[in-house]
Amino acid sequence: MRNWRSAAAVAALLLTAGLTAGGAPPALAAGTAVAAERSATDVHLFYYPWYGSPAVSGGYRHWQQGGHTPPGDVGADFYPKLGAYDSGDFDGAVAQHMSWIRRSGAGVIVFSWWGEDSYEDRLAAGVLEAAARSGVKVAWHLEPYAGRTAASTVADIAYINSRYGSSPAFYRDAGHGGRGAFYVFESLRIADWSALDQVRAHSIVLAQTTDTTKVAHFGGMYTYDAIAGATAPGWKQASDFCRANGLVWAPSVGPGYVDDRAVPGNTTPTLGRDNGATYDLEWRNALAPATGGSPTWVSVTSFNEWHEGSILEPASSTPPAGSGYQTFAGAYGKTGTDAETAYLDRTRHWVTQFTGEVAPPDPDLAAGKAITASSHTGGYGAAAANDGNTGTYWESLNHTFPQSITVDLGAASSVGRIVLKLPPSPAWGARTQTLSVLGSLNGSAYSTISPSAGRTFDPATGNTVTITFPATTQRHIRLAITANTGWPAGQLAELQVFRSRHPTGIGDLG
Repeated sequence: MRNWRSAAAVAALLLTAGLTAGGAPPALAAGTAVAAERSATDVHLFYYPWYGSPAVSGGYRHWQQGGHTPPGDVGADFYPKLGAYDSGDFDGAVAQHMSWIRRSGAGVIVFSWWGEDSYEDRLAAGVLEAAARSGVKVAWHLEPYAGRTAASTVADIAYINSRYGSSPAFYRDAGHGGRGAFYVFESLRIADWSALDQVRAHSIVLAQTTDTTKVAHFGGMYTYDAIAGATAPGWKQASDFCRANGLVWAPSVGPGYVDDRAVPGNTTPTLGRDNGATYDLEWRNALAPATGGSPTWVSVTSFNEWHEGSILEPASSTPPAGSGYQTFAGAYGKTGTDAETAYLDRTRHWVTQFTGEVAPPDPDLAAGKAITASSHTGGYGAAAANDGNTGTYWESLNHTFPQSITVDLGAASSVGRIVLKLPPSPAWGARTQTLSVLGSLNGSAYSTISPSAGRTFDPATGNTVTITFPATTQRHIRLAITANTGWPAGQLAELQVFRSRHPTGIGDLG
């Protein structure tokens, strides 16, 4: 939980911003620039891995905050689409999170870390693996655990770099010497941060403040406070200071704030979402030179801090009745299940505005990878089946079934969709190949992903077959072919493998 400010202060913020319950956000100032060198990894989502459930962790963690009784009754004003999930469910909830994060267009999550051997630390390796499979990078949010000091923070950074630095998901900013990123929450609790000089060569450490007199020894500044984003107090000054001193400026934006169910009876003010107007206003404030200056990164509060209602993560459109849960209905004109992902989609819009690009939607994991077949005819070898050219194709020995073709993805990856293609020419008449999809982590023990069935290739639809299935982690994907009505052999022009079940690259509940 993060505690904010008085109701009067928030009212003043909203009045200053011109944001009311029914108001629209002001237009982005003319001349707002998007730096051509920016990338999707310049947008960072604060991520909380502190949730637990009986099925995975032996009991609920965090969901019961405020005296609630999960799974139906949780300490949040919105109810998760995934229910009261466990942050250690790496192949389920966490894999889905990474798919949703890719949908948002953001390239980095900022992992809430509460010290060595904390619950969150014990989950870090699994989250990194899930992030790596989805092409998401991981930075670090160093939280104020009991006894934290500047010296212990230096030791924490050394530990994280040593323990997790070899992960392909470990975020390093190429534009700042390949250094990792560490956000220090409530940095003002400690007066002397001179110990950070020991890590500046390899780590960017950000202070949570806009007070430029409090950032000696730090490598940057961020705000976290989503309520403050409505007026951006001190943001321009902080940005100018960072630019003049070679520091990172990472203002924080958010869609709203409400913690009434997590902290019953408290007087913490709320910040309504106003059907998305609040989120748009904060992004505009961050990107407009007159208010936000020139951000190096934009941080987003948050992907999944459910207690404070600042989430982008989909909230159920049909939450359990009787608890007064809110929904995202009305956000950006969307209703029902369409509204559940409204803030992910709007984030993608703003990532594009800020960076000029978003994370690649869903790359073909099989493209150019090692591929083999049980046999081939003449010059129609297996390599033709993932060369990106539907004019070339693999063909097995004729009149001999079963046949197979196998691609090695190079690393274990979450997969949810296979696309099979034959040459699109009408000369290739419609045909049905009977085949199953198998997967393996080690290349020797295979299990069935999609059972044997007739798959019809028709030139009227591009001679393309799409097979979807619940997300599964595999390294080797094999097609086992037992029949072909068009030719007495296995045939394939392209074997494509994707993480998402959807051709847009947008994940689902798998």
